[in-house]
Amino acid sequence: MAKTVLIIDDSFYMRSVLRKYLEEAGYDVVGEAENGEMGIDMALSLKPAVITLDIILPDMIGLDIVKALRKENLESKIILVSVVGQLDVIKKGLQLGANAYLMKPFNEEQLMEKLKTI
Repeated sequence: MAKTVLIIDDSFYMRSVLRKYLEEAGYDVVGEAENGEMGIDMALSLKPAVITLDIILPDMIGLDIVKALRKENLESKIILVSVVGQLDVIKKGLQLGANAYLMKPFNEEQLMEKLKTI
């Protein structure tokens, strides 16, 4: 499977950082979504290998997106991206079908490590 990634994050800065890290590592960033609705639509049409998903978005929380994508049987690996202090939410996200999580702030090495484990 091609190393395609969809970034779902409302922060332009965060999307830029993720895109830079991913492209430098040879991943193909196929899309960027700044809200949940856009993210779900893009995920279902692009079917990326990996989705990085911010937990807090302007229109919905990441857990609802995980639920929606798993309901559609989307096989993309999902990495939740969150700030420290959201461990309960992360645990719930993993139960719902996310594959890993990454705490902000993170560095390129930590991101690559998560990509390897999934």
